[in-house]
Amino acid sequence: MNFAQINETDGQRTYVVVLDAKEEAFSTLSNFATTYEMTAASVTAIGAFEKATVGWFDIASRSYRKIPVAEQCEVLSLLGDIAAGDDGKASLHLHAVLGLKDGSTRGGHFLDGIVYPTLEVTIIETPAYLRRRHRKDLGIALIEL
Repeated sequence: MNFAQINETDGQRTYVVVLDAKEEAFSTLSNFATTYEMTAASVTAIGAFEKATVGWFDIASRSYRKIPVAEQCEVLSLLGDIAAGDDGKASLHLHAVLGLKDGSTRGGHFLDGIVYPTLEVTIIETPAYLRRRHRKDLGIALIEL
């Protein structure tokens, strides 16, 4: 992974993070956000994965139904946000639309992905503090304003 802060205006910082082949995207981005103590940011990315997993949240079971994508796929859209989690560390909430070789797509909550050949990520951090709290009634963590 390589990264650069490319702008800072009125406390709002913009980073470009480029992940290398074979890196696991979700954990790498989580570690980056935790290292830089991000508590309020938006995330966008494009690139490709050699394999990935997205999920569909089943409210009845309060869990994600995994949708594996076991082939090379284009990251047509990866977007979401970063807030502080219950543990105080950066908590990412990302969704992805992945393009397959036949032109079909798979999409949902982004769970994991092995980068191949690259993933280009833009993170715009704001000088604010957002808190994501686990909601037992729903089984997920949501931003609490």
